[in-house]
Amino acid sequence: MNTDLALVLLLLAAAIVMFVANRPRMDAVALLMIVIIPFTGVITINEALAGFSDPSIILIAGLFVIGEGLVRTGVARRLGDWLNATAGSSKARMLVLLMLSVSGLGAFMSSTAVVAIFIPVVLRICQNTGTAPSQLMMPLSFAALISGMLTLVATAPNMVVNAELIREGAAGFGFFSFTPFGLAFLVLGVAYMLFARRLLAVSTKSVGSEGRQPNLLDWVEQYGLTNRAYRVRVLPDSPLVGKRLEDLPLRASGVNLLAIELPGRFATEVIRPNARTELVAGQILLLDVVAPKTEVDRMLRDYMVEALPLGDGGYFTDRSQEIGMAEAIVPADSKLTGQTILQARVRSEMGLTVLGLRRGREVVGHGLLDETLKVGDTLLLTGFWSDIRKLRSEFSDLVVLNLPAEHKDVLPAASLAPQALAVLALTVGMMVSGVVPNVHAVLIGGLLMGLLRCVDFNSAYASINWKSLVLIVGMLPFSLALQRTGGVDLAADAVTAVAGGASPRLLLGLLFLITAGLGLFVSNTATAVLMAPVALAVAKDVGASPYPFAMIIAIAASAAFMTPVSSPVTTLVVGPGNYSFGDFVKIGVPFTVIVMVAALVLVPWLLPL
Repeated sequence: MNTDLALVLLLLAAAIVMFVANRPRMDAVALLMIVIIPFTGVITINEALAGFSDPSIILIAGLFVIGEGLVRTGVARRLGDWLNATAGSSKARMLVLLMLSVSGLGAFMSSTAVVAIFIPVVLRICQNTGTAPSQLMMPLSFAALISGMLTLVATAPNMVVNAELIREGAAGFGFFSFTPFGLAFLVLGVAYMLFARRLLAVSTKSVGSEGRQPNLLDWVEQYGLTNRAYRVRVLPDSPLVGKRLEDLPLRASGVNLLAIELPGRFATEVIRPNARTELVAGQILLLDVVAPKTEVDRMLRDYMVEALPLGDGGYFTDRSQEIGMAEAIVPADSKLTGQTILQARVRSEMGLTVLGLRRGREVVGHGLLDETLKVGDTLLLTGFWSDIRKLRSEFSDLVVLNLPAEHKDVLPAASLAPQALAVLALTVGMMVSGVVPNVHAVLIGGLLMGLLRCVDFNSAYASINWKSLVLIVGMLPFSLALQRTGGVDLAADAVTAVAGGASPRLLLGLLFLITAGLGLFVSNTATAVLMAPVALAVAKDVGASPYPFAMIIAIAASAAFMTPVSSPVTTLVVGPGNYSFGDFVKIGVPFTVIVMVAALVLVPWLLPL
């Protein structure tokens, strides 16, 4: 071992110790290594910084942007809603559909982002079905990790390994080269979790369930709105047809028109009514009606409208993407003090409808519109989210006190889901066909997401996990430094020496164990950066094809099932699932062994040695 190699290994050991201690944070460690390594003289500062121009880094950043487009347009959430509706009451079917959905979506976007998207979906499913979150959160994380084994772009380690292959002069993997392995692991994962979930605790309590933010259904119950919601279709012979809202005595009859649904070919558009809105046949009106049931039935007959069933949850909560609620308090200097709600003209001035009034804990019932407002009164308002946001920023006579939990889930570009899917299909098509390089295809996809307004500049930049990118860039100099100092060859010789002239299949197993073991302490991306050149050197030493050795590293790097700190994917579900460290060891270690055995069978078979 020469002095240069000793210095590089010392720095690598120091980086691993800091990674394990998480002091300082991982991206800071990576930047520290970029600064220090050139002082060894092994590489120059320009070579240390070359990772920032590496095509794989640009590729990963572009995929974050495309994934953000799928999130902002609701593609991911619609998948979750379909999952909830399709699975019904079967917990086994729910688990299978959840893992298939997560892995399918994770094949084309960040697995960490997929888990973040699905955690609230799974919690909502658990609340509706009475299922313990612990029964679904770990399958969620396992499916997200497996999704990294389905396509070339599914996870950073795949692209790191592929980039190393290309640097060594090989052709690189195709877009779907990983898919046969990933599909096999997915089948094994689903079957394994159907059994292993019985070993998990079944407590329905999850972290963060106490002191939660109120949701729309809480306010529907608190303010007694349950029987006030009506959804009606305007019939062709209705006297409402051709009339403007300003010409109709709806409010005098206790009727508030909150929104109008316009059925379309692909989706239903929800529009904001105003005084000059003209009603036409076929429109669906969302009404809040404060009147006895007999009076409501009479109005439905007189106006010749057809009553339709409400959506899931009641009181238009199924329209929470467009229509929301807010609690607003009357401040001391408000001009509304002393006026009745009708005189305050909240609807005409602010575009919002007053649904309820609360003084302290007491909710005012009858005669709401004639109630005189006092300082400290709390109004429950409903309307389009854009009007609620405008209330917060432009009006001082009411101060927004509370927003429902659904406010955080409002999609900024919900109507653009078809465009986002088209961009995704085009990007994948370009990558599969090879008409342009992968990084070029992803850049085109990201720009199209922006051009079609699926993302904006702020959301695009915010979507990129800069910490992960800096970590990869900071570890790439180690790969070059170890190659120049003979460290890679030394590690390869050590692996072959330990194997003692064993078959290439046993060498693959040893590399899997080393990679998976190193992944307990270092991120799977950094592990791939370090182990990919070692694996390719081993393949060269034994005269084998580099492809099975590269594939085994990619698979082992993604097999971060054993501890909750092996990957952000597993860390994210610890709180919602109320897991302990031992839960992951108990479930993750056996499955890692299963993946290793399956990989040692499949890799040499599909990628001959």
